[in-house]
Amino acid sequence: MKTSYKSLLNPTDVAILLIDHEPQMFFGVESTSRATILNNVTGLAKTAKVFNVPIILSTVEAKQFSGPLVKKVQSVYPDITPIDRTSLNAWEDSNFKRAVEATGRKKLIIAGLWTEVCVALPTLSAIEDGYDVYIVTDASAGSTLEAHQMAVQRCIQAGAHPVTWQSVCLELQRDWANKVTYTAVTTLLQEHGGAYGLGLEYATAMVPKPQQQSQTKSA
Repeated sequence: MKTSYKSLLNPTDVAILLIDHEPQMFFGVESTSRATILNNVTGLAKTAKVFNVPIILSTVEAKQFSGPLVKKVQSVYPDITPIDRTSLNAWEDSNFKRAVEATGRKKLIIAGLWTEVCVALPTLSAIEDGYDVYIVTDASAGSTLEAHQMAVQRCIQAGAHPVTWQSVCLELQRDWANKVTYTAVTTLLQEHGGAYGLGLEYATAMVPKPQQQSQTKSA
């Protein structure tokens, strides 16, 4: 069976960029629930860690205006200092762009606040520079629903691919027979996967383990 489809995401050829998930940017979110975005971006951050995918964290004016990267994301990577910028377009910050280039990855998975600026601008610039970009629409949000939707459309028209954080996680897992990451992924989805996570929690609790089955039979 062919498993190396180039159109699919693989842990060895992607990098994840999380841009400006800061308190001030969350305050301005009106396109969806702030709690939902926080949950989803935390799930995406943990996905990168599970699959050992390079991650770049970035903030804008963290000390002067927007505040630090939210704790739930920063706590996943306590040893990584976010790249702080003044530029609205992260791609125009030399430190940020060098960090992306240093990963050696040409497929970029981007999420940020707000979609119409902090996602759209680097997405358009990265595509122009030859990168294949995937925007995580449910880990990004805009100042209005229309702003978010128009930004997503603009990115798609430029060649970006819309994805969600769980689709990224499951695409990287690809096969439940991959036991190296199986436990970490199912745990992650139970923590952040909403209804699907509840289903996994139920299955874990109710489906007998092989050892339990053998004990039942012997009894």
